Amino acid sequence: MRKQSWQARISHEGVLKTKVFPAKKYADAWLAQQVVDINTGSWSTSKSRASVSISFGDYSKRWLENRLVRGEPLSPRTTALYDDILSRFILPTFENRPVHLIEREDVDDWYRKTAKGRPTRRSQAYSLFRAILNTAVDDGHLAINPARIKGAGQTPRRHVIHPATLDELVTITEAMPERLQLLVQLAAWCGLRYGELIELRRKDVDTKDGVLRIRRSAVLVTHPRTPDRPAWSEIIPKPPKSDAGIRDVGIPLDLMPMVKKHLANVSIGPEALLFPSAADPNKWMMPSTLAKTYFKAREKAGRPDLRFHDLRHTAAVYAAQIGATLPELMNRLGHSTSAAAMRYQHLAQGRDAVVTAALSDVRASHRMRTAKAE
Repeated sequence: MRKQSWQARISHEGVLKTKVFPAKKYADAWLAQQVVDINTGSWSTSKSRASVSISFGDYSKRWLENRLVRGEPLSPRTTALYDDILSRFILPTFENRPVHLIEREDVDDWYRKTAKGRPTRRSQAYSLFRAILNTAVDDGHLAINPARIKGAGQTPRRHVIHPATLDELVTITEAMPERLQLLVQLAAWCGLRYGELIELRRKDVDTKDGVLRIRRSAVLVTHPRTPDRPAWSEIIPKPPKSDAGIRDVGIPLDLMPMVKKHLANVSIGPEALLFPSAADPNKWMMPSTLAKTYFKAREKAGRPDLRFHDLRHTAAVYAAQIGATLPELMNRLGHSTSAAAMRYQHLAQGRDAVVTAALSDVRASHRMRTAKAE
């Protein structure tokens, strides 16, 4: 059955405007607004405005499919996140609303009622909504973006990171299963992200020069529930977020025996994962698997606040303490927050061996103090 549509027309000052709507009430509302604009002198004679009405639901779907960031399509993880935010927070209010009829009061009212008590989700929903409406302005569906709430896309940072002490790192590492002890150490001393760690393969470890070659990562993608399938998750490989993520990271010298011991228990072959699923050496370890043991280990160390990602912050703090410059830190951690940092990054690459050696000294000093205390 063909869907019925309504075409509205209005002419003024020799300019004819037409729009097609899915329902008569929307056509009537548009015509009424045109009359108001004419009477108040704000009627636009521009012919660049989109001539066909489209619902926000259809437009947002098209936006997700065609969105480019730095010339590349959205990653599967980002697409799944945006799809989830849309379906839970935005579409229940705006799915059937024609894009060009969304007004500032509608956005303000929606924001007041959306995701109360969940500041992060609320800011994410608003930022996504605003980005889609920005594109709608470019496409001619809106004259101006109605999402204009100052600070709505920002979330105050609540989690204050306190780096792990050397003793806490020892306790956490020893409390982990043997197959995951190196995972903790590489996070805390080499500053690797969880996704980079679980995608590490035998070919990425240079035991001769003591270097980890970071060339890939892996991400957990959660797919929203559909009418014929419940929500489900999977891990997929991906390139680093930027060129800065592709890097070589030195391993502290006294950590190398632990690395070699771990490699002796890893599957043979260059593609063998260093930290695979316990059930299948060819599959990635799920974050929930790590959480089961890591949460217990951090409790034992008296650090229930220490997220696994905070170990990466710990690595940055120790490197900074021994004198690593900002460019050296960004090179080691694979950070890229500005064009200037990217330029400095190349200057820092030859210094990573110096930073690595100094980190080894920090670890060795702690070992000596511990031995004397015993």
